[in-house]
Amino acid sequence: MPETRILEDILGNLQEINEKLDRIVGNKELISDQPNKEDLSDSLDIMTLLSLPDHLRTTATTLFEIGPATAEEVAKVTFKERAVESNYLNQLVRMEHVEKYREGRKVYFRINEK
Repeated sequence: MPETRILEDILGNLQEINEKLDRIVGNKELISDQPNKEDLSDSLDIMTLLSLPDHLRTTATTLFEIGPATAEEVAKVTFKERAVESNYLNQLVRMEHVEKYREGRKVYFRINEK
């Protein structure tokens, strides 16, 4: 019986991953249909996203979902400390998946356009 429970857990996890990927793809399509939103490119495609470590994937997925945001805004969604998210976002910048820009005193991050 424990094997059945393990298989059920795996199936549940796969379904959750599939739902998240559907939301990411759906959000990209919604954003591209809106003329006032910035166009997000495929610089961070699904395979690249899946190859990232969990902590970076969570941050990148959140950035896909909410669009350009500060580290504080991302941290509110992920329930991590702002400094932690800032570190993760800067790692994604160094990997060239995310770009960083400043508006006034605030630093924003967005999926990199290529």
